[in-house]
Amino acid sequence: MTSGEVRVRRRQWWAWVIAALLVAAAAAPLVYEWLTNPDDQRLVDLDVYRTGGQMLLDGRPVYDYFTPAPQLLPFTYPPVAAMLAVGLAGMSWETAQWVWTAGIFVALAVTVGFSFRPLLVRESLRKYAPWVFALLMVLCTYLMPIRDQVRFGQVDILLVALCVADCVARRPWWPRGFLIGLATAVKLTPGVFLIYLLITKQWRTFFMASFAAAVLTLLPFAVIPQDAADFWFSALLDPERLGANAATTNQSIRGMLIRLYWPDALTSVLWLAIVAAVGWYGFRGARDAYRNDDHVTAVALVGLMAVLLSPVAWIHHLAWVVVVLAAIAGDGRDPVRLRVAAGVWLYYVVPVPWWGVSLKAADIPGVSVVLGKIVQNGFGLGALALVWLLVHWLPKRRQLA
Repeated sequence: MTSGEVRVRRRQWWAWVIAALLVAAAAAPLVYEWLTNPDDQRLVDLDVYRTGGQMLLDGRPVYDYFTPAPQLLPFTYPPVAAMLAVGLAGMSWETAQWVWTAGIFVALAVTVGFSFRPLLVRESLRKYAPWVFALLMVLCTYLMPIRDQVRFGQVDILLVALCVADCVARRPWWPRGFLIGLATAVKLTPGVFLIYLLITKQWRTFFMASFAAAVLTLLPFAVIPQDAADFWFSALLDPERLGANAATTNQSIRGMLIRLYWPDALTSVLWLAIVAAVGWYGFRGARDAYRNDDHVTAVALVGLMAVLLSPVAWIHHLAWVVVVLAAIAGDGRDPVRLRVAAGVWLYYVVPVPWWGVSLKAADIPGVSVVLGKIVQNGFGLGALALVWLLVHWLPKRRQLA
């Protein structure tokens, strides 16, 4: 290595340190806001995870407890998640808050690094990579689904990072598929990636992911059999454990249909029909993207399927928008794609669904009922639009650029 190359690497090292400090400074107001919330409103989902782990340490039933009032939240994850949460239970509440929040930003950094790699390694931008990465981190931090990760102490961005790394890493040091299996065992929705691996004929990865998910799912039956049985044969079958399915925060297809308040039978039939159509369209698009060696777009589409096809998908589940933005932006050479990405970013920064709630409450004749309902479903409808954008518009745009 020449002395000039050493100097360049040294400058890059310092640049990365400064970039990390800039990201920390930009995220500080958000972290401060939510970590200084009243104790009973602070990182309420992290409290669920810790309490699940504490129940195991105390030898008490995991799925019978609720967190203290006013939240009264039950543990809704598979039993292996409670086993993994034992480490959190061993920490003080204050320590767990900081460790988990730092983990959220580490997972976001992994997601941004893998998803935006074509932009970060572009020859003309390579020497500016630390500053570009810092800008992307700050922009993604203030997306509403990511803000909610910090607000609630959620796990979604970690699951996104696991799936993205497994699908996009060029030469992973782990058995490819293991991370998808881990994510699926911890929370069922990443299981859509098993469908993706199957239809793209990634057999070795599919079998590894299935094996890892199966082992981690069966392990609790050997270690905590009663809790495992309680989850799979009772808690899992009760969707109301997840919260009010008709709430604005449920932006899945089913959530949007439930808010129409039509008869249950009609809602179920429509849901199944729409899920089948959207699933066929989205997975077909993901398969085509994979065949064209566009793994980021494929992952973005499968992530959107995890949100839209799930019976319940809260706003923080839309952390997949980070990957969607990367798929749209590509390597940053096409200004049209960059403008579209900027528009999508802005759309998911502002609280669109809550504007719909306010519009409905305004009770404007001929406007509030219809337009308010549409805006209330804004993030879910936006996710449907993003599926079309990635499947139909993006390939055509590449041909024109």
